[in-house]
Amino acid sequence: MAHHFYVLQFSLRGCFKLVSSATFRDAIVSGANNLTNNKDLIDQMNIFPVPDGDTGTNMSLTINSAMGQIPDVDFSSVGDISSRVSSCLLRAARGNSGAILSLIFKGMASGLEGAECANAQLLLNGLSFGVKNSYGAVMKPTEGTMLTVVRVAYEKGRDFLDTHKNVSVSEFWTRVCQGAKEALEMSPELLPILKKVGVVDAGGKGLCLIFEGMLSVFKEGKIIKISSENRKIFQGKKADKDPEISPLKNDSLLDFTNDLEGEITFTYCTEFIVQKNIQKEEEITVKFRNFLESIGDCVVVVTDSEIVKVHVHTNDPGHALQEALGIGQLLTVKIENMREQSRLLREKATMGNIQSDEGTAKVDPVGEIGFVAICNGIGVKNLFRDLGCDNVVTGGQSMNPSTNDIVRAVLATPAKTVFVLPNNKNILICANQAVSLVEDRRIVVIESKTIPQGLSAMLAYDADASAEENLKIMSESIKNVKTGQITFASRNAEFGGIKIKKGDIMALSDGKLVFKSKNSVRAAIKLVLSMLTSSTSFITIIYGENITKSQAERVMKKVSSKVGNRADVSLVNGGQSIYHFIFSVE
Repeated sequence: MAHHFYVLQFSLRGCFKLVSSATFRDAIVSGANNLTNNKDLIDQMNIFPVPDGDTGTNMSLTINSAMGQIPDVDFSSVGDISSRVSSCLLRAARGNSGAILSLIFKGMASGLEGAECANAQLLLNGLSFGVKNSYGAVMKPTEGTMLTVVRVAYEKGRDFLDTHKNVSVSEFWTRVCQGAKEALEMSPELLPILKKVGVVDAGGKGLCLIFEGMLSVFKEGKIIKISSENRKIFQGKKADKDPEISPLKNDSLLDFTNDLEGEITFTYCTEFIVQKNIQKEEEITVKFRNFLESIGDCVVVVTDSEIVKVHVHTNDPGHALQEALGIGQLLTVKIENMREQSRLLREKATMGNIQSDEGTAKVDPVGEIGFVAICNGIGVKNLFRDLGCDNVVTGGQSMNPSTNDIVRAVLATPAKTVFVLPNNKNILICANQAVSLVEDRRIVVIESKTIPQGLSAMLAYDADASAEENLKIMSESIKNVKTGQITFASRNAEFGGIKIKKGDIMALSDGKLVFKSKNSVRAAIKLVLSMLTSSTSFITIIYGENITKSQAERVMKKVSSKVGNRADVSLVNGGQSIYHFIFSVE
């Protein structure tokens, strides 16, 4: 086996300034092995955004697809081996994480194209193409994922080369690994769902492991070997102490699988490879991807000179496959039911008498201000999380949480002052009772009685103001929002002179019954239009679990046509129970 030692140059520290094809090959093998050793660990971290296979397994199968073709092959150049690896990964890519991994290595192949050996600048160029490819293939890139990890890794390496000359590959790749690790540690701040459970992004962790495995070869010439047993996330002291991979509590697992079941809009994870019979790249990357976006989400389309690799979540995989036949011949097809995956996860979570309380372990009050909100519906929960709530307690009309539930959420919030937003008048008492039960941090109850009031309070929060100033600002903001609600009668009754029969649709304005109806959509339109004034600037329509997207869009279209340009109208899939619609009018 030739190792092409004639192209190697060494710095004074004994590190490669140029690496041969054999060294580059060994680095990829080492990275793949490091990932494989930890794939089970990464699988257990995979809680976002939906149960879509297992990230560790998907990434491991993707990168190991190339291992059978490169260990004993004598490649003449790094350009040659990177091209071969890229082609293998593209064909074997599984899931979003595998597809993005293949795009990163496709970028490396572009940066190393035609190169006999690699230096720091060529590797940087490859990372640059990898960032461009991976961000470009995703219609709506999400920060806090492996996209962020590869981008920050590239930026760290770029900044290092801008300020240092004649650096070795080892020195450069060390900075790349540092950037990747920094981005990984930031992922819970960018994705609140990760912060709540206490893990980092699974795909990002996998990419860090690959980069670190490659560094072992660049720095020490050592290939990381595949271990006999993969480390399990739920076992061993190291997993308990590692802040990146702290084990998921079973109650958190159950809570999130329940949440994610409501978040699964498209049932089937569909992946396939097409042998192209057309050469126009734009016809594939634009027209075909736009079509897939129209019938699903989580779309990734990757192409090379011969094939197209596709990943999409859809309710009609047959439609996607039929459209693909217009591009060429189908080579492989894989379709998985994500709702069934979610059901199996819930079964796993409930095997040990697990409870679905939202409370998590107590943490030290290190920050100044934190937030706890009470609400239900995955979409509504995400609204509060996106606005900065550290913890969200499941609760609301007909499902009031206990004082202890609120106390546990407060204790799980790392802040000296914790603002609690009850968002329901029936929860105010329990929230206020919690104040005297916590000694190591201060609880401040914002007396929000509806979801719109709570959201308005969060929007009004001023990070530069004190806790006392924010109490005043947030409490004042509640007065400027009107709440509309469409719900149903659970029994025969009479309210304000209006006789109600069980099953009637009721329209409430700031808690007062204004009329009844037989149709939720017509009632919603009538109610929100009755709440508008000449000063109305913002209207938010939050639709519940019993309302379809098309029904909600009918309401939005009608309201938008009435207000024209004088008010912003937004639509949110709240997924809440009890209330078919919730309106925020400001």
